[in-house]
Amino acid sequence: MAMSRNVDIDDLPKNAANYTALTPLWFLDRAALVHPARASVVHGARRYTWRDTYERCRRLASALTNHSIGLGKTVAIIAPNTPATYEAHFGVPMAGAVLTTVNIRLNESAIAFLLGHSSAAVVMVDQEYFALAEKALKILAEKNTTYNLHS
Repeated sequence: MAMSRNVDIDDLPKNAANYTALTPLWFLDRAALVHPARASVVHGARRYTWRDTYERCRRLASALTNHSIGLGKTVAIIAPNTPATYEAHFGVPMAGAVLTTVNIRLNESAIAFLLGHSSAAVVMVDQEYFALAEKALKILAEKNTTYNLHS
């Protein structure tokens, strides 16, 4: 009778059967492949399937890439919890960029600080928060002008 040897899973060679990086992008790819017709987003009258969500996120990533937004760039979003915000969580990393979600309850000074600190190359804004974003960007521009004059 052969003796079985206890083998720890960490001692096995890594392959697709026992090792896969579980990232949000992997999750979206898998959901679109395995459940393409299942609902992924329901927002009021809007309904998207996993296939729809995957395609929409790919289009966002493509648009960002076409505007030279990718590795080393930051994209900020000022928006409530909407399908566009959800898609940004996948689409921005697909382009290789970093997403900074800005809390919509902050005032324009705090938002200006966050935009400056994150070095956002792009700011995506829900139309409801356009005035807030505009004020924050004005504050940021004034601070940058003052800093450049004194440095």
